[in-house]
Formats: sequence, C-alpha cells, structure tokens
Amino acid sequence: MTRIALVTGAGSGIGEASALALARAGWCVVLAGRRMERLAPVAQKITEMEGRAMAVQADVGDPEAVTRLFDEVGRAFGRLDLLFNNAGTGAPPVPMEELSFEAWKRVVDVNLTGAFLCAQGAIRMMKAQDPRGGRIINNGSISAHAPRPNSAPYTATKHAITGLTRSISLDGRAHDIACGQIDIGNAETPLTARMSQGVPQADGSMAVEPVMDVTHVADAVVYMAGLPLDANVQFMTVMATKMPYIGRG
Repeated sequence: MTRIALVTGAGSGIGEASALALARAGWCVVLAGRRMERLAPVAQKITEMEGRAMAVQADVGDPEAVTRLFDEVGRAFGRLDLLFNNAGTGAPPVPMEELSFEAWKRVVDVNLTGAFLCAQGAIRMMKAQDPRGGRIINNGSISAHAPRPNSAPYTATKHAITGLTRSISLDGRAHDIACGQIDIGNAETPLTARMSQGVPQADGSMAVEPVMDVTHVADAVVYMAGLPLDANVQFMTVMATKMPYIGRG
C-alpha cells in the first residue's frame, strides 16, 4: 500500500528537502503552501525522480483553506499516513514593545493555529481510515527551548508547539496516531543565509554561526516517518554541532 504524506510549507527550505526525501523513500507526497509557483517546481522534481506528488495551494492559518486542503487529500487518496507540520513564519526582529499586533497575530496564526488546524484535519482522517492511525511530526525548532533576541512571537509559538505535540500524542494514543517533534538548529536554507553575515547574540554582539546541510534534517524526518506506529521518536534535536546553543553562548 502506498503511503501518503502531507508536508506543509513544502515550497522551499526544510519543507522542500523533506518532501523530496520522503518521495525518494517511496511516499506519495502532498505539497501544501501559500504559493503555487513555489510548489510546482518541487512537484516537478518529484515527478522527474519517478515519484508521486500533488501540489495544493493553502494558507494553513486560514481554517477554510485547511478544510479544502484535507478535502482534496481525501478525494485524491482516501487516506493520510503522515502529516509534517512544517509551515512557519517569523516577525521583524524588533523590541517586543514595538511589535505590532498584526505581526504577532500572523506568526501565531501560521506557526501555532496552522499546526493545530492541520493536526485536526489529519486526526479526523486517521481515526476514520482503514487501517486506521498515522503519524504527525511537528517542526519545533531550537526556539522551542531557547529564544534569540527580539523573537517573542516565534519563540512563544515554538514553545507552544511542544505542548501541542504532547497533547496530540496523548489524545491520539487510543486511535493509533503517533506524534513527535523535530527541533532544528541552523539548517542551511535561504532563511538562514544571514547566519554567514552575523546574527545578534544574547550578549548584544553579532556573530557568524555555523550551519548544517538541510538534507540531514530531511533524513531525520524520513526516519521518524518510517517507524511502525508502535514506535515513536517523541522529541529529536538536529542542529549544527558548533552553533551557540548548548551552554551560555
């Protein structure tokens, strides 16, 4: 039986790398994101490697869009075996008291509410399908443990993802739904290009930070996804070894 995976934020970075890796591992991958022009090339890459992919434009922060997304998955495949809740965004790195409500709300809508809405859709499908069950992997980030300067919205939502992961694990247990979280530090993507120029540190200084190849993250996602449902990676941290995270920085 072909396994069906849904990856949000699949148009670039960690989402793209993970979608490609899942396709190489034999998964049929549904690519979700806000911009079809970014999803289409990823779907084409999967097709060229003789894999199967379907691109669906969806803003995970919009409940109606999420409903349409899962309706399309249901119509196309009739089941879902994996949700990788990867979509995320950040806010301008300004002092907390200067951050607009709109900027705060957008981060919460995408990073937290979006993950919740997609988890709801996945759980409904996984409970009803035969054979029942499935797996949800949430992208937590190193920020689920410690903040960067001027990152309150992103950090708060990523801390909240940990609570969501635990709740899904507990509430999904009776329905053969496993849930784990991958916390990623400094994977090399367009979003981390600034690391090579120097980024603010907790002591007020600027410093260049090491990065790692994003394929290491994708490989970890494939490993987590490939486990039988009676085994689960509850939490995994994959990070650039020398990034200033462990210790006092």
